[in-house]
Amino acid sequence: MRSLFVEFTKPGEVRVAREDVTPPGSGEVLCRTTLSLISPGTELACLRGEFDPDTNWEEWVRYPFRPGYSMAGIVEAVGEGVTTLRPGDRVQSYAPHQELVTLTEREVRLLPGSVTDEEAVWVPLVVTAAAGTARAAITLGETVVVLGLGPVGQLVVQYAVAQGASRVVAVDTDDRRLDLARASGASDLLAATAADARAAVADLTGGRLAEVVFDVTGNPAVLSQAVRLARTLGRVVLLGDTPTPSRQMLGPGVVSNSLTILGAHADLVSDDPSAGPLNRDAVTGLYFRRLASGTFRTAGMISERVPPMDAAAVYARLRDGGAPAGALCFDWTDTKGEQ
Repeated sequence: MRSLFVEFTKPGEVRVAREDVTPPGSGEVLCRTTLSLISPGTELACLRGEFDPDTNWEEWVRYPFRPGYSMAGIVEAVGEGVTTLRPGDRVQSYAPHQELVTLTEREVRLLPGSVTDEEAVWVPLVVTAAAGTARAAITLGETVVVLGLGPVGQLVVQYAVAQGASRVVAVDTDDRRLDLARASGASDLLAATAADARAAVADLTGGRLAEVVFDVTGNPAVLSQAVRLARTLGRVVLLGDTPTPSRQMLGPGVVSNSLTILGAHADLVSDDPSAGPLNRDAVTGLYFRRLASGTFRTAGMISERVPPMDAAAVYARLRDGGAPAGALCFDWTDTKGEQ
């Protein structure tokens, strides 16, 4: 069999190519992707290739590099010893953007019939948002500010609402993203940069500012503005991991206001059963239950489905500021333009 895949051959260069795929070995599962979600902040950082020394980015990205980690698909074949999956099963995994992918049985999650592909591709980003909101430890009645309303930021809004925040202030310069945040439950929408949001946040809170501020932008310049939105003893959560942390500045009030700055990464969610609520199965299961109850929404936040053969043009558009309001997915059932 032959399989399409997306690859960053070097910084700034994207190609779509085809490779041979062998049958799955013992304990392995061969999956055919139907849909894979682009995580624009992470993937554009990988494409740019500008990383501070000794960061996890420098360790992770090696060219040629295959981006992507949010896939839904169908089991094509199983190897010897696989007992929990069979051909035709619908599944989710953390595989990169490619048509056929071989994984171990443990790397593949069987999907409930009620969960669509459009919902399943959000699982890895749900895990990231869960890690961030767990670190924030939002309590009933707190005010939460979310800076940056890309796919993860939209999920943080939903988590903050579910965890009992009395006010969730969504901040972005894109009115379309603000509309999505309203549908996700945000109580207040600010069409502003982080630098310009302080006066409005102060007005909304009677001058108290926010107990929790999420920086989900990945922009190193935002931290120094995010801390200005937090009240005394407030928490600032860095959920957008910048590849150039040397460019981050603390900004005013961190010490005088006794602020806590918290880092949060998806790896906080573990496959270890002893991790309790932050076990990957527990986080994913809760997400599926919230979908069923209507308290979470994700499929409707997919703005575009594009053929993988257009990958180079898609990343160029994202790089040049042409991101859609919501998420963008590669549709692996559409290979138009293939040569």
